[in-house]
Amino acid sequence: MTNTSHGKLPAIKTAIPGPKSKEIFNTEQSYIAPGRQRISLLAGIAFDHGEGATLTDADGNTYVDFFAGVAVASLGHGHPGLAQALSKQASRLIVGTFATKERAEAFKLLSEVAPANLKRAHLYSGGAEAVEAAIRLARSATKKHEVASFWGGFHGKTGGVIGLIGDESKQGYGPLQGGQYTVPYADCYRCPFKLKYPDCGLYCVDFARQQIKMSSGGALAAIIAEPMQGTAGNVIPPDDWMPAIKSVAKDLGAMLIADEMITGFGRTGKWWGVEHSGVTPDIVTIGKGMGSGFPVSGVLLSDELGKAEPFSKPSASSSSYGGNPLAAVAVAETIRTIEKEGLVENSRRIGALMLSRLMALKEKYEFVGDVRGRGLLIGVELVRDRKTKELLGKRVTELIFAECLKRGLVIMGYFPKIRINPALVITEAQAEAGIAILDEVFAHVRDRVDWRTA
Repeated sequence: MTNTSHGKLPAIKTAIPGPKSKEIFNTEQSYIAPGRQRISLLAGIAFDHGEGATLTDADGNTYVDFFAGVAVASLGHGHPGLAQALSKQASRLIVGTFATKERAEAFKLLSEVAPANLKRAHLYSGGAEAVEAAIRLARSATKKHEVASFWGGFHGKTGGVIGLIGDESKQGYGPLQGGQYTVPYADCYRCPFKLKYPDCGLYCVDFARQQIKMSSGGALAAIIAEPMQGTAGNVIPPDDWMPAIKSVAKDLGAMLIADEMITGFGRTGKWWGVEHSGVTPDIVTIGKGMGSGFPVSGVLLSDELGKAEPFSKPSASSSSYGGNPLAAVAVAETIRTIEKEGLVENSRRIGALMLSRLMALKEKYEFVGDVRGRGLLIGVELVRDRKTKELLGKRVTELIFAECLKRGLVIMGYFPKIRINPALVITEAQAEAGIAILDEVFAHVRDRVDWRTA
């Protein structure tokens, strides 16, 4: 069924995956290398097209999309304005590092929405590339080389930043780059010190300060932090945490890099994740939602910081694909559309609605241990026991993912730290439909699965 005034709603016609999806998926699997995203491998679905906050597969089944390519599709799928702008530009000029009217417009619009005084920008093609550039910038400005990051953090998988990943996924690739340290994030639901906020007095910050001092060779160039962590399960720290980390960076003579790949461009109900805490970072990395699907990332910096050498020398901070005319059009059109369609406010409003509905599910289902979120960055943590907080088993969470698909919901629910980050254009009706499916699936697990031991 569809409702044109509220966007498409879930409509499942076949078994999931359907026969056409299976054929396409199996053909691709014959040639594609291993290591693809787990969500696509578990789903086995081939998608044909999307519209707003929905996806339709090769068999004609329509799903509400709470995934959005890991928060990439900020304008949703098939946005007509973005499609027309890219099509027009593709017929004129695609490559090149020379100045164009389109790139000038993109940089101007970025400067107008950028936080604080970070009015300068460089554009790149991927998140890790931008993070590496930000670190080079911090090293140029401070003349130091070490970097600290946080448990649960994710800043890319390239050689220069893989050591900053705050979990075990960096293991098995051999020696990591030296001078990189990880310290605990303010994940208050799973505080490693077994303390409670605010009585803890942000002990994790004091620990981070001492840990960096004791581990460092005295050459800390930057502390990089996500204002809210995505990969760790859409974790929301207290609002006073980022300013406290900024004070640690300042005390140690280091730059604070805010990694806003996930949290920027309206995702959290404000333009930037740092706005929730009022912190002013020295450098900001951006990507994902800034191009609404087009591969583009960037670094925001101040006039003064941009003069630091060697970063400011000709070709020192450039990228072959960075700021190409197509990318520039994607950035400019995304910013204009977010403003024109009021998508920051929509993120705040629909996100609050979804958070309220999910809080009700926490009261209803014993295995829902925690619900948190800002705007359309929402996390739901599933546990076997609320006291011990032992995570729900893999067999159960993969069942949840499959049952959601069968009912028309694409969601990062295949592990116990569910991440919900739909397109900023999602409607109230679509949000309600998705939460209703999740409710139905949770009821299925409660009533038919031995979730405590499975």
